[in-house]
Amino acid sequence: MLIVYQMTIKRVSDYRRRDKILATQAAAILVGQLVSWLGIFLAGFTLVLWPCNGRSITDSLTDAGSSIFTLGFAEPAGSVPAVLAFFAAATGMVVVALQIGYLPTLYSAFNRRETEVALLNSRSGVPSWGPELLARTHYALGSGVSTIDTLPELYRAWERWSADVAESHTTYLPLVRFRSPLPYSSWVISLLAVLDSAALVLTLAPEQAPTVAARLCLRGGFQCLSRIARAMSLDVPEEADPDAGITLTYEEFLDAISRMREVDFPITRDAADAWPDFVGWRVNYESAAYRIAAAVDAVPALWSGPRRHATPQVPPRRPPSGRQRRAEQ
Repeated sequence: MLIVYQMTIKRVSDYRRRDKILATQAAAILVGQLVSWLGIFLAGFTLVLWPCNGRSITDSLTDAGSSIFTLGFAEPAGSVPAVLAFFAAATGMVVVALQIGYLPTLYSAFNRRETEVALLNSRSGVPSWGPELLARTHYALGSGVSTIDTLPELYRAWERWSADVAESHTTYLPLVRFRSPLPYSSWVISLLAVLDSAALVLTLAPEQAPTVAARLCLRGGFQCLSRIARAMSLDVPEEADPDAGITLTYEEFLDAISRMREVDFPITRDAADAWPDFVGWRVNYESAAYRIAAAVDAVPALWSGPRRHATPQVPPRRPPSGRQRRAEQ
């Protein structure tokens, strides 16, 4: 199924069109899973019924299909074939019932995941970006009052979110490919933005940083990404090598600092001094985040790594500058 979708979007250069196509992938995986299970049982019961009473393979296939799909138009003669037909009918009902019971669990986990992702969009822009998250949090919609004091609550929420997503997405792996309703929104990009913001505030403004909450969020976040990446059979080490370095460049780091200075974010450390510490944090989650984002073809946001398609990176969309209200006469 994954290969079919990769071939389908291979020549689609526009990201929004690819997103529309890939939005059907999760449903196709679930339907394909059900069809595969039923097909395997159909083949199995056909082979079991075949030797009974010198039956032909066609008759055995007809009896097995009639029983598994509970159609009842074919009744095999003999006690042994009848018992096998009852087992086949029960198997078909159980498989369909399990799939039906499986869907509410998937939707519940998807809903919990997307609630936090949607709430983050106003804070960090769409698509999400770590420096944008810090800049907007400090700017506070132009209110003139910094809301950096809300970061501890945000990081605690995303620490719990990471634990929930790690558990649900490794248990029910198709959830990884359930896409957000908005084309430029993505769960993996949102988590990456939160982790980058925590690493940035710890290294650039340690006096303002909620140290414990940010560190716990980082720990929970890169454990979540690592677990999911390994569940997807991606080549990610269990423990990152501190000397491996990162692919994000120092120039990109300086661009982020420039964005934060635009809103007078209280940066207290020199960029050259903060850079090694930032690398030390990001090396723990960059590889896993990049590989997952490439595998699910997430929106190519800033600082989110390469994709299979040569798509330019998309900066977060910012609201247009509003007009000042005229003073009342």
